Amino acid sequence: MFRSLATAATGMEAQQTKLDVTANNIANVSTAGFKKSRAEFADLMYQTSRPAGAPTGAGTNAPAGLEVGLGVRVAATQRLLGQGELRQTGNQLDVAIEGQGFFQVQLPSGDVAYTRNGAFQLDAEGRLVTSEGYPLAGELAIPLEAQSVSIAPDGTVSALVPGDPQPQNLGQLQIATFANPAGLEPMGKTLFRESGGSGAVVLGAPGEGGAGSLMQGTVELSNVNVVEEMIDLISGQRAYEVNTRVIKAADEMLGQTAQLR
Repeated sequence: MFRSLATAATGMEAQQTKLDVTANNIANVSTAGFKKSRAEFADLMYQTSRPAGAPTGAGTNAPAGLEVGLGVRVAATQRLLGQGELRQTGNQLDVAIEGQGFFQVQLPSGDVAYTRNGAFQLDAEGRLVTSEGYPLAGELAIPLEAQSVSIAPDGTVSALVPGDPQPQNLGQLQIATFANPAGLEPMGKTLFRESGGSGAVVLGAPGEGGAGSLMQGTVELSNVNVVEEMIDLISGQRAYEVNTRVIKAADEMLGQTAQLR
């Protein structure tokens, strides 16, 4: 019965982690470019009193073993990278990726990070920057006197400047893809960094090599489904409650044993 107390405790800890992950998903339901996570579980080791196939008598063997599991643990928090809702904003600097891939941004440390949040703005130097002020990687700069900016699905950026009837070609945005994008390390602020699990980054033009295409005037919202998260919240709460009942039942059995004379 002491074993059942410890086993139920692992179940409570695992469900608490599941609720933490669900709470983070719900909290970021309105965060542009956010990708939800899912807690995944694995059972712990088993205490084997008699293995399957052990002899039980003269010429007979046990068809099944006598094994008792010792609980559960959180094996991983899997990030789900499904496409979020694409919402038109009318802002010419908003860009969404329709399909796979990430925007590449430069951090103040010189490192490179990746994001799906394409709600860009212009800084004092004419660079496209995130809401935190991190510029897109590359040498692309938009003239401050530009009257309008056009971003094609293939990433070509052009601007219409005064005195020139033809749009001026400014360069091309690139998309970063990974062999295992779910292995990217989250940094917060809807940013990710490359890790050993994600594989090396592959840069390419939008719409080529498996990379998604771009949509100007559009922002990709979070891929969190509130209804699904509420279901996970309820199921996690009920599983936690059941584990507490196991602890209560084991405690009552221990109490009855202690009263024996």
